[in-house]
Amino acid sequence: MSHNAAPLIVVMGVSGSGKTTVGQAIAQRLAVPYAEADDFHSPQNVAKMRAGVPLDDEDRRPWLDAIATWLDEHAGRGGVVTCSALKRRYRDRLAAVSPEVLFLHLDGSAELIAGRLAQREDHFMPASLLQSQIDALEPLEPDESGAAVPIDGTPERTTALALAAVEAR
Repeated sequence: MSHNAAPLIVVMGVSGSGKTTVGQAIAQRLAVPYAEADDFHSPQNVAKMRAGVPLDDEDRRPWLDAIATWLDEHAGRGGVVTCSALKRRYRDRLAAVSPEVLFLHLDGSAELIAGRLAQREDHFMPASLLQSQIDALEPLEPDESGAAVPIDGTPERTTALALAAVEAR
């Protein structure tokens, strides 16, 4: 990432890892726009997830394209978007937009995340789909621009670690 360009940050991880909370906090601290990946899903995708059916790659393609378009529109100005980005090929699609794209993988144990999902209300993603996301998750590889951020502390601590990772880039 060049030092004069604001970062394009994708806060990634499985459902319940804290993407929205941390993503909003990072965007506020960096004074850049924020977008929630859930807002890019089609009504059909939301209905599938509500029914407990995992999305497949074909379901995700237009969703990823819409997120990539948002990133492209914010290149040079910076922004933060949440996106599960579970697979390398999904991240490659998003990273192709700009060399400024940085992935922050909110990483925690399945038990911790399941506990958080059990507390969450008013979300279309049922806890029953957590295992399918964990199974699909391909951790960041050394050649990807990004960092794993532990989520076992408070949201404020996770945000501080995430911002430190951004600064390190």
